Amino acid sequence: MDILSLYPAWLIEHGAALLVILPLLLGAISSVLPRERIAWFVTLFVSLVLTITAFGLLLTIFGGETQLYKLGGWDPPHGISFVIDGLNTPVIFLISSMALLCCFYGLPSVAAEVEPKKRAPFYAAFLVGVAGLLGMVVTGDAFNVFVFLEVSSISTYVLVAMGASRDRRALAAAYNYLILGSIGATFFVIGLGFLYMETGTLNMADIGNILRDLDGGSRVSMVAFGFITVGLGLKLAMFPLHMWLPGAYAHAPSFVTIFLASTATKAALYLMLRFTFTIFDPSFDYVLAVVTYILTGLGVAAMLFASLQAIFQTDARRTLAFSSIAQVGYMLLGIGIATAAGLSAAYLHLLNHAVIKGALFICLGAFWYRYGITRIEDFAGLGKMMPWTMGAFTLAGLSLIGVPATAGFVSKLNLVEAAMAKEWYWAATVIVVTSVLAIFYIGRMLLAAYFQSPPEIDGEIVAKNEAPLMMLIPMWFLVLLSIAIGINADLVSQAARGAAAVLLGGGA
Repeated sequence: MDILSLYPAWLIEHGAALLVILPLLLGAISSVLPRERIAWFVTLFVSLVLTITAFGLLLTIFGGETQLYKLGGWDPPHGISFVIDGLNTPVIFLISSMALLCCFYGLPSVAAEVEPKKRAPFYAAFLVGVAGLLGMVVTGDAFNVFVFLEVSSISTYVLVAMGASRDRRALAAAYNYLILGSIGATFFVIGLGFLYMETGTLNMADIGNILRDLDGGSRVSMVAFGFITVGLGLKLAMFPLHMWLPGAYAHAPSFVTIFLASTATKAALYLMLRFTFTIFDPSFDYVLAVVTYILTGLGVAAMLFASLQAIFQTDARRTLAFSSIAQVGYMLLGIGIATAAGLSAAYLHLLNHAVIKGALFICLGAFWYRYGITRIEDFAGLGKMMPWTMGAFTLAGLSLIGVPATAGFVSKLNLVEAAMAKEWYWAATVIVVTSVLAIFYIGRMLLAAYFQSPPEIDGEIVAKNEAPLMMLIPMWFLVLLSIAIGINADLVSQAARGAAAVLLGGGA
């Protein structure tokens, strides 16, 4: 049966606009709702509609179609357009589906971590953040990328700060995130200003065509590319511009950490791909130099140094935060390879890492929910106290390491093959070495959970107390999805190849 035929024509036709307008409108309404449970139902409804819409758009892309949605009926480059193609649609579906899974997890989690009077505004800020992320991915206008980037960032600063009810350090983390995020946004918008000075347009496709006609443009274009790269590098936590990320992940509410780890850096990496390969072009000497030497070098540095830092962390969230910085390095390495295989592998790792890290942070949130555990030394006996949750953490951790039959193995294997095909044998070696380092920082937690005794209170061992069902469902869904991808990665590989084709100008 053709699933796409079940969709109403208007939903597919106007789906690109609905992705942004619906969460913005209902986010504003949620902020004034009298009860947090109503706000949660509104958030769940919006996330479900977004996921269904994004899946329909994904099916159209797999069918070989692209969409150009003209807001107000104005033709680009003078009017603002939304673009649906093989590069952004999988990321749109990723953001929407992770928002839905976070809603299930969030019902018990937000009640435990956010003050009652702040819960409805919390869900409102979340919906605005989702709208910002989807807007910056779907828009075809460069300045609107900046607008939606700021919409998502400002709401995220608020969400991180709401973790102060659980940990006062969330306020410092939010402030640090705000300062560095504002610097990144400033760099980005300055770069857009230089681009407009060079091309006289803000439509992304139009900018790309003009730059190619100018054979890369003048020094103005070079400066623009530098500012945009630094700005987006801050947003995606590119080493050494990553200092906001460990604190934000460690001290934000669990709900926020899960969503950020799965989507925010992935959307920023999508923008890095979009600007580097479809607006600018690696055939320009200055772009090739940045991609080959700077992005590759920083990616490798992130893989090594962030993995080493993860080993010596005592807080489990900070361990996974530094792991995320290292995984961004894997993606930058794929971009630096700059072949169809390399770009496909980087994009595949973008999708797979979102699944893996989402599962891991859901497990950490469940550990805190039941026992207040954040430090690795407190993992003692968790295998007996929370067997289902610890089992999910174990499988997701093995996927992060890259054990065969997991999503992480598929990503890393593709990266190694791409590096070997380009005769970058040193890069393949770095991938293997950093995967071994992952064994150490994941292994520390597993050893404590399975080979140490549970703690005792008044001479009695702490009783088994599993995570609630609303946490177990999204947790195990992501873990089983990781295993399914490891066994048969045809669908995600098809999406990754389609994205690489768009980046290299080979199709939809």
